[in-house]
Amino acid sequence: MPELPEVETTRRSIAPHLLEQRIVRVIVRERRFRWPINPELEYIITGQLIHAVERRAKYLLLRLTQGTALLHLGMSGSLRILRCGTSTNKHDHVDLDLSNGFCLRFTDPRRFGALLWTTDALDQHPLLSHLGPEPLADNFTADYLYRAARNRKIAIKPYIMDGRIVVGVGNIYANEALFLAGIHPQRAAGRLSKKHYGALVKSIREVLQEAIAQGGTTLRDFTSGDGEPGYFKQRLRVYGRDRQSCRQCGEPIQVSRLGQRATYYCNRCQR
Repeated sequence: MPELPEVETTRRSIAPHLLEQRIVRVIVRERRFRWPINPELEYIITGQLIHAVERRAKYLLLRLTQGTALLHLGMSGSLRILRCGTSTNKHDHVDLDLSNGFCLRFTDPRRFGALLWTTDALDQHPLLSHLGPEPLADNFTADYLYRAARNRKIAIKPYIMDGRIVVGVGNIYANEALFLAGIHPQRAAGRLSKKHYGALVKSIREVLQEAIAQGGTTLRDFTSGDGEPGYFKQRLRVYGRDRQSCRQCGEPIQVSRLGQRATYYCNRCQR
């Protein structure tokens, strides 16, 4: 599933083509997604201007004149910028034709993604209202993580993957951040010091910023809005490297299951 860096990479690649453009036509070839597409979507958003392209957690937000379109890529979805009228393939389900002659195409083979419309305040939307802070925002601090973890027995890795605590730290980046911070993924969140959380906040930001700079992580078929793959896979320090030598100490990288997710770590470097 695309994680925060992949979604942010997509946002940055499509935004220049969308900003202040008018939607001149909407083509919906398939409405059966995770939630069905509004049967009146074509009528509602045709003619509206796109004023902003934002991201909240893994949701892309197209701010239009009269409301907001929420897009989620699900497990296999992608957004591409193409010329209007470009021939379609089997899983090209939605096109937004723009006044500049370009088209935003939503492709999703598994249809676990979403395209929703709302005129409500986004901080009250049921998909967004419960979310924690953004990991690259100023309110994501060591003090915040430390206070939220008090008396909690949950392991630190699933703790930072909980979107109610902080959004967008998926499995790949949780493994990488804990390695950089020197924290064993099985340690109880409530037993870590504020100093530990300071190192963890720093490492989460470093890993995510590095991944965004590299265009995300292509493990299967992720590409950005301009069709380019992500290259962060080549920089992974522990994820997917079980039994390979740790890049810091040479000890074999270990793998286990934690919260039903593959968890990679170095027993020597992470305590």
